[in-house]
Amino acid sequence: MSIEIKMPTLSPTMTKGVISSWLVNVGDNVSAGDIIAEIETDKVLVEIEAESAGVVAQITAPEGAEVPVDDVIMVLGAEGEAIAAAPAPVVEVATAEAPTSVETIPIKTQPIKTQPIHATDISMSPLARRMAAQENINLESLKGSGSKGRIMKRDVEQLLGTSVEKALIQAKSATATAEPEIVIDYQNLPEYTSVKNSGMRSTVATRLTQSSRDIPHFYMTVDCQIDELMAMRKQLNGRKNADYKISVNDFVIKAVATAMKQVPEANCMWAGDSVISFNQVDIAIAVAVKDGLITPVVKNASGKGLADIANQSKALALAAREGKLQPAQYQGGTFTISNLGMFGIKEFTSIINPPQNGILSVGVGEQRPVVKDGELAIATVMSVTLAMDHRCVDGATGARFIQAFKNIIEDPISLML
Repeated sequence: MSIEIKMPTLSPTMTKGVISSWLVNVGDNVSAGDIIAEIETDKVLVEIEAESAGVVAQITAPEGAEVPVDDVIMVLGAEGEAIAAAPAPVVEVATAEAPTSVETIPIKTQPIKTQPIHATDISMSPLARRMAAQENINLESLKGSGSKGRIMKRDVEQLLGTSVEKALIQAKSATATAEPEIVIDYQNLPEYTSVKNSGMRSTVATRLTQSSRDIPHFYMTVDCQIDELMAMRKQLNGRKNADYKISVNDFVIKAVATAMKQVPEANCMWAGDSVISFNQVDIAIAVAVKDGLITPVVKNASGKGLADIANQSKALALAAREGKLQPAQYQGGTFTISNLGMFGIKEFTSIINPPQNGILSVGVGEQRPVVKDGELAIATVMSVTLAMDHRCVDGATGARFIQAFKNIIEDPISLML
């Protein structure tokens, strides 16, 4: 009996996907869980697994094809079985100037269990097992979507998502309005070159336009003296046989997560008819990539040490720039950090990344004159600006949060306690 492999839905708003590459050929034998193709979304390349064992009887979509969700892209059959021709999908060859544009929305169907995994007798694909082990989650009660209940990669990704999908959909439906048409008098422009927007650039533009228009931002700026932080960073990075390289931004991630624990009212999200409060702090890091911006997530940042945060944030940033992030690695952040200090930017404000409720803009640490004990002195000062959603966080709560952050970042030894 033949089995049709269809273009998967990698997010609730996805309508098409691009076949980046096939990893199998017609006539190849595949086992359940084998990686058969790479699908390109607007953000990353996603590996697709075979749900069942069989022989590749037909590949109906060539590499570079843009295929609608649920259209057949491959047919598997039993060895020696005559396979009827599958209907060919309607495809378009994607170009570098106009890649597929879809927005990924996090999904959650049940709470994540944080107990160590004990699932040696559970039927699951090798990739799903590896992902579960990396995230330290228990899959014993999870029913898989593969053949005979086999747990597949997409099942783990769904489990690792967050409950904010409903919040985002509600917020978008409540505030959706037609964007004004941009009228350009091309005839009177000087000589120009027009480059079609990439999928990522279009997605960033849409989301940030909605955020700026629909979310009532309020801003707070504080100056943090970070001489003690710089001294501790130098000491930690200078340890013999250190297998990490801690950056100032790693301290910021840890300090934000710790401040959220101290002021839990700030760790929330607007959901239209309710406010969602989180027990875990997942910090998204804004990373500039070729065609726009992506925000990989350091999950449970308050429960990680500085070395773990340093290693994970570095690996996530590298994967982001190489376009190799998996959906579970950039979905589900509860707060974002944007750091432009490396460019010498002293102070700036950022637009909240919906459906999150806040973002911290981090400037450069530089020597400035300060007053200490009534006398003029020199200190290394870093300005940070907090933007928060006034619908779910009041000014006083935001002030307590940014004050907690300042106290922590100026006394970094507290991060070790």
